[in-house]
Amino acid sequence: MAYRSGGPKVLVIVLAGGEGKRLMPLTADRAKPAVPFGGIYRLIDFALSNVVNSGYLKIVVLTQYKSHSLDRHVTRTWRMSTMLGNYVAPIPAQQRIDKSWYQGSADAIFQSFNTITDEKPDIVVVVGADHVYRMDFSQMVEQHVETGAGVTVAAIRQPIETADQFGVIDVVPDDPMKIRAFLEKPTDPDGLPDSPGEILASMGNYVFDADVLMETVRADATLDGSKHDMGGDIVPALVEQGAAYTYDFKNNVIPGGTERDMGYWRDVGSMDSYYDAHMDLVSIHPVFNLYNFDWPIYTSYGPYPPAKFVHGHHGRFGEALNSAVSPGVVISGARVNDSVISPDVRVHSYTEIDASVILDSVKIGRHCRIRKTIIDKSVTIPDGTSIGYDKDHDIARGFSVTDSGITVVGKGQVVTP
Repeated sequence: MAYRSGGPKVLVIVLAGGEGKRLMPLTADRAKPAVPFGGIYRLIDFALSNVVNSGYLKIVVLTQYKSHSLDRHVTRTWRMSTMLGNYVAPIPAQQRIDKSWYQGSADAIFQSFNTITDEKPDIVVVVGADHVYRMDFSQMVEQHVETGAGVTVAAIRQPIETADQFGVIDVVPDDPMKIRAFLEKPTDPDGLPDSPGEILASMGNYVFDADVLMETVRADATLDGSKHDMGGDIVPALVEQGAAYTYDFKNNVIPGGTERDMGYWRDVGSMDSYYDAHMDLVSIHPVFNLYNFDWPIYTSYGPYPPAKFVHGHHGRFGEALNSAVSPGVVISGARVNDSVISPDVRVHSYTEIDASVILDSVKIGRHCRIRKTIIDKSVTIPDGTSIGYDKDHDIARGFSVTDSGITVVGKGQVVTP
């Protein structure tokens, strides 16, 4: 529960206003946290499942960019017991301060101060809404209280040679939980005191004392030149005050976690990372295990029947190997390999799908070949179509193709053979 006997009262703020430009065209019609993932989920389900499993059941979701599908998913799926005072409340940009929209993640909180003053929490947990991972935030809150920090920043260990891809946390050598500096994509950072070949990368998750958060965000709102960003402005301000500490994600132990997926965290901010995260799901021993029922990922995927595989003779074999197949799917005389198939997909005879991600309600005709492709919702693929085999032909038909060779078909896009 959000309030535990003898413990602090906790409010969770989920920052879900991300535009997700690098995930275009998947974000052409939806906010990044609403992007489907893993067949039946939306990206925001991972953040919400983590805080709910951690026992925190008072949650506000701050939205802004193309938020309709996100708001619809949250309100339909994430319903708490009102009798116990629990809630997940999506809150759009309200223009409570002035007529401007959110200018950054810190400004989103500043313009939503009423959510904090109404609830009067001791602790505010602030999380992003577009990462794939499992985390028990109660362990981070416990460390935060013990250290007396103003803010605690969740961090994951990464090889030092990748430091220029992250916001890097530089710790005090004699006190490795205390943050000495917050570095934005540095090229020559110091390694960790206990592991010189690694750095701590910020995960975009924070635990604040409520009064410290409000005081710092309020002061930042008056600063000319500030980007009003949690990681870029608020955390550095608290580092200067000596009030910022870090929480090492490697210490987070999840019930039911395996050695293979313990410490897994994927920022699906690009099309390549989105695709790679799906491929992590479908190996025989998955890198990220969706079958951990001790720490479930919650969602709602509608009133679909079980998946069905039909035909098994005369060269028409309906089968899927090393794949995740969602409810409502019919694979009719087709072969699917190393792929994720979302609800209400139809795949017809003599078609082959390899290493692909097919989103909801896609219809794929006969004699098609699809390889290393992401197909967004409600696309119809005509008979005899090949996608992912000829880059120039894919581009000529209006598909996006990444540098690594992943073809992306946009939502509702008209496809020709």
